[in-house]
Amino acid sequence: MKSNPNFMKVILAMFTLVISFSCSNDDNGSEPVAPETEQNIVEIALSTPELTILVSALQAADGDLVNVLQGDGPFTVLAPTNAAFTAFLASNNFASLDDVPSDVLAEILLNHVISADITSGDLVASGAGYASTNASGAGGNNISIYFNTTNGVRFNNVSAVTEGGADIDASNGTIHIVDAVIPIPSILAHAGANADFNSLAVALGAADGNLIDVLSGDGPFTVLAPDNAAFETFLDGTPLGNVNTAVLSQVLLNHVIGDVVTSSDLVGGGAGYTNTSATGPGMNPLSLYYNTSDGVKFNGISTVTTADIVGTNGIIHAVDTVIDIPTVVTFAAADPNFSTLVEALTTLTPGTDFVNILSRTEGSNADGINPDFTVFAPTNDAFADLDAIPGEVLLTQVLLHHVVGGANITSGDLTPNGDTTAGTLEGDDITITLPGTGSNIADVTDGAGNTGKGIIAVDVQAGNGVIHVLDAVLIPDTTN
Repeated sequence: MKSNPNFMKVILAMFTLVISFSCSNDDNGSEPVAPETEQNIVEIALSTPELTILVSALQAADGDLVNVLQGDGPFTVLAPTNAAFTAFLASNNFASLDDVPSDVLAEILLNHVISADITSGDLVASGAGYASTNASGAGGNNISIYFNTTNGVRFNNVSAVTEGGADIDASNGTIHIVDAVIPIPSILAHAGANADFNSLAVALGAADGNLIDVLSGDGPFTVLAPDNAAFETFLDGTPLGNVNTAVLSQVLLNHVIGDVVTSSDLVGGGAGYTNTSATGPGMNPLSLYYNTSDGVKFNGISTVTTADIVGTNGIIHAVDTVIDIPTVVTFAAADPNFSTLVEALTTLTPGTDFVNILSRTEGSNADGINPDFTVFAPTNDAFADLDAIPGEVLLTQVLLHHVVGGANITSGDLTPNGDTTAGTLEGDDITITLPGTGSNIADVTDGAGNTGKGIIAVDVQAGNGVIHVLDAVLIPDTTN
């Protein structure tokens, strides 16, 4: 039987029409399927059995944290398990969440919240470091949290992400379930959590003065924390146990400022001096010079490597060099305002070892030049005002005319509303008059009888003396 081509075309057309009508009818008769809505952080916590105590804590705490964590975020929440909360309550002698003050509970919970979406991949890629939580620390700054991924993902070395607990996606961030509640850290807790500060922790325990107890106090403190490599260089093979514990205490206290000083504060100041908790002659607090023209550097030798590690009672800046007790030479070399003075003390006067002399910390020297020293230090501008810098012979006498030996004369030692006379290493006296004229703190009359030379900054305290800054070079009596 032969097929009729026209008949086949009709059959195919009818088949196509039926299929088309059937599909169209299905489309018109069914409801569209809505995409599943992703849950936010709180909704996920509510549906996770091992986070029921966390949910109760969020509801009990000050600050309406439930609504906060339902916000847009993004947030990263380190979510302690029920077992973690049970252990936390027991270790702090709380019978239940109701016993925890609601404001305290809020800060503890905020210490588990980071205002960024951070995955475990982000943490592993960084290896170790710091982030800021939403808890409030010293100076109103956000508390820091330390993470380390060398053995799982750990926070402040007290809490680890549980197996399978990482990277729970929410509409407003990420949850990582952790096995311990993370206490709000002090600066000592931060030092103990980071293995890079092991040598510092050992040194604090070995030094005189109960420094661990001191730094456990209310503060606030700013601690410039040398890392392990910095201590290794400083000790240079000497066992820490062989270091005089009183000396060690002063060296460590030279890294402690009795206030909260952030990196922004330092950069805002540009360069200048502050005081540490170490003491020099007369129990005066030692000075510390900072300069932010190339990173943040202290006393010209130690650079900040990690800034603004915030704890409850202070802030830590990690540094790459131990900051030893400074001499007057230390400050002259560190402060670029004294670069001409340094040149005068070194390359322009090779016949006198001024650096060695002014670095002395012990008395009974054969030449009779003994600390403590009071140095009147002319700035670069002061030297620039001279017609010319004298030759070596006269320049040596000029420099000696700026140093008083065997005395640490601070501004508080000067005669108020009157004159103070001091003999210099050159042999002539200088006279300091309080108060000074104009913008001068004090006026100085030099050995040649020149008046009106001004002290413009005072009391840069070193371990072997003190520096006062001059706006003019003092000239000795050259007629003798």
